[in-house]
Parts: sequence; C-alpha cells; structure tokens
Amino acid sequence: MTAPFIGYHGGAEQFTPLELVDLAVAAERAGFQGISLSDHLHPWQENQGHAGHAWITLAAIGARTERLLLGTAVTAPIYRYHPLEVAHAFATLAVLYPDRVFLGLGTGEALNEAVAGGWGPYRERAARLVEALRLIRRLWTEEYVDFDGVYYQVRGARLFDKPPVPPPVYVAASGPRSAVIAGRESDGWITDPATARNRPGVRDAFLAAARAAGKDPSALARIVELWTVVGDREEALACAPLWQFLPVFQDVVNVAGPRNVQRIAMERSTPERVVDGWLVSDDPQRHIAAVRELAVLGATHIFVHSPQPDQRKVIEFYARHVIPAL
Repeated sequence: MTAPFIGYHGGAEQFTPLELVDLAVAAERAGFQGISLSDHLHPWQENQGHAGHAWITLAAIGARTERLLLGTAVTAPIYRYHPLEVAHAFATLAVLYPDRVFLGLGTGEALNEAVAGGWGPYRERAARLVEALRLIRRLWTEEYVDFDGVYYQVRGARLFDKPPVPPPVYVAASGPRSAVIAGRESDGWITDPATARNRPGVRDAFLAAARAAGKDPSALARIVELWTVVGDREEALACAPLWQFLPVFQDVVNVAGPRNVQRIAMERSTPERVVDGWLVSDDPQRHIAAVRELAVLGATHIFVHSPQPDQRKVIEFYARHVIPAL
C-alpha cells in the first residue's frame, strides 16, 4: 500500500478567514501536505457563523506557507459563479503558487446557489457542471475562446496569465451519476468515507467511466474527507449541533438559506446521529487504522476534517502520533 497524501480540511463555515490562515500554517508545520477549503457563500447552518471567500483565503494561505497543496472542496461553477470567473481565479492562483493548486468542483447546494437567482434539478446541474468544466479547461489551454454551450456562452475570452501546467480538476460524487462525470471529465474523484466504504457501485461507476474515456484509473486521484474528533464522545456531542444537517443532507440540498437548513436539521436529526458518522477517539491507533483503511479502499488523498473548536489539539495530535506512523 502506498502511503496516502494527508491533508487538512479547513472548515470555512466554522472559522474566520484569519483563523484558517493561521491553522494552515500550523498544519504545514505539523506535516500535513495540503489544505482544502469549503467554498460557500453561506454556512450550512446559521449557528456555524462564518463563510469567508475560499479563493481569497487560499491566496492568503499560499503566501504564508511554502509547500501546502491548495484547493477547494468544492466549488460549484453552476449559478453563483460563471465558469469564466472560476477559470480566471484558479489560473491566477496557479501562477502565484505553481504546482500547488487544485480545483474541486461539484453540483452545489441551493444554500449557496439559489441566492444568486438560480437553482435547478440534478440533471440540469450535472449538465451545467460538465459544460463548465470543459469551458474552464479550454480557457486554461487555448488563446482566445469562443464557447457556445446550452448554459454558458463566451466570445473572444482570453486569460493572459496562465500557469504552464493547468491545475488538476477533481469532481465530488456520492452517487453513480456524478461518479461517471468524475471519471470521464476530471482528474479525480472527491467523496466521503461512507461512500468509499459502503457504496462500491459508486467507485465502480467512476472507474468504468475513466476507462471508457481512455484513462488509466490508477493515475487518477481519489480524495476522501475524513471527519474526526480527537477526544471522547462528550466532546463530539458538544460540537455536533453545528453539523446537525449531515445525517439529513439529502433533505436540505435543495433548501435555500442557513436558517432553513438549521431548522430542518434540528427537526429531523440529532447530535447522536451526527456523532455516529464520525471517528471519535483519542487513541492514535484508531486514527491510523482509519486512514489506512481508506488507503486500502483506494484513497490517494485523505483530508482530515475535525468539527471540534480546538483545532490546534487535532493538528498537534496528528503531528505527534498519526502522520509519523503513516
């Protein structure tokens, strides 16, 4: 088994941009290899309290660090962002920080997209994602671009500052239809531990689509966000109300507004259900075993996402006990 890439996920819904920059610096010193940020206009729930701009925060992190890989998990180039703006921003990031940038893409949530005036069914959002990804790649590799899509049109667009090597693009997928898009269109797949462990059909859809597109699946990234609390169940339950929507994600993906999401989460979920989906332990061996299990399942990159308020505790724990063992 090849040792996986170990990254740190910055919860931009839970911490300020200034805190995230400082935490990224600490994570690099601790031995983490990259940072991913959620890309939200609104937090999932109002009680989370934050949602700084991910791209600007990544630029600030890049200036304060030397080697961390920088990317989003994930950006939705669907309604709120035009693909031209996404291409422009990530081309500039990749010029500033060569070989240190990736772009994670997904079909989004009404929470962030509806406020910009648009939201549609999955079929439309998936079609928009494919069209956007293809346009972004053309803008990164061609001179002047004309693009006549169903959803996006561009005339004579040129990015004058392009990186020598375009950043890799990864697509988030927890179901087979999105996994096909990830395998066919992108450089890798972003998913969650439950999908990686319990839904082999999603993985098979990703692999089959990659092969059908003429790719070597073993050369593609497979990224998993590992939710973990370094501590006991009582500590986990204390922070679970900020993430109470997680067990009922499918109930809120089409819901606009963090107040509405929080109301539904409080009605239909419980902190106990949330915690049951996390790795909760202060035993290093359990954290090491969880990372190794995901690597055996095919994960090439594992980003540690802890919902607890004391992020330094998590970073120092992984620096002392987990990263050296891996």
